[in-house]
Amino acid sequence: MSATHLPAMPMPPIPDLPSSGFRLTKEHFLVAVPVAVVAAVGGFLVSQYLNRRSCKKGQVNTCINKDSPKVVHSFDMEDIATKAVYCRCWKSKKFPYCDGSHTKHNEETGDNVGPLIIKKKDA
Repeated sequence: MSATHLPAMPMPPIPDLPSSGFRLTKEHFLVAVPVAVVAAVGGFLVSQYLNRRSCKKGQVNTCINKDSPKVVHSFDMEDIATKAVYCRCWKSKKFPYCDGSHTKHNEETGDNVGPLIIKKKDA
């Protein structure tokens, strides 16, 4: 028996839904929309404020002497021949001396860090 030979079954009537008596007018929307927008913006701003307060800042030094509470290097001026170039990006494989790693760091992050260059004055 194919679908075209089946007898047609009548659909039961859909009952009317009772009215709840709640109707939104244009005046209701003129009040409700601004209140909803202010509440949403206020909630967003509060969440951003709380998120910034609880967020720990990222570390600059990711791998140099991590077992030490503070990384400090000291050099005597007499030990510097004519020029010394020191790393300030904390990425150098020859730290504390610069190996040019700041170039890649700057390209990746948009930063503008460069080395610290100390040289003796010409006599």
